[in-house]
Amino acid sequence: MILLDSDVMIDLLRQYPPAVAWFDTLEDEEDIILPGYVVMELIQGCRNKLEQERLQRELATYGVAWPSPENCDRALAIFTQYRLSHNAGLLDVLIGQTAVALDMPLCTFNQKHYQFVPGLQTIQPYERGNEQ
Repeated sequence: MILLDSDVMIDLLRQYPPAVAWFDTLEDEEDIILPGYVVMELIQGCRNKLEQERLQRELATYGVAWPSPENCDRALAIFTQYRLSHNAGLLDVLIGQTAVALDMPLCTFNQKHYQFVPGLQTIQPYERGNEQ
């Protein structure tokens, strides 16, 4: 299983060549999982109903993972501890804790957003050029 952050999913949706090339190297049986909060971020970025419907069709093939109540409590503790000192983002903490709970690395280019989440491993799945 592979867990994707919003930035990687946006690259795939926009058909960014390095993202598509990386995606094409994955095994057909490889499950791609999106934290539920990533799906919500992607929907939030839609400008109209047509974009949202298109996005929902594209995302229908991916699994969605949600943290348990216990992991939400852990996310709250992390958020409380790091909100002021590291400008921790609410959704970033929830996404990071989802990855920790699943014991999976998070594919992202936003390492700074997650640096304070204990036990979280992040991976940059492909090279990005300066145009991103």
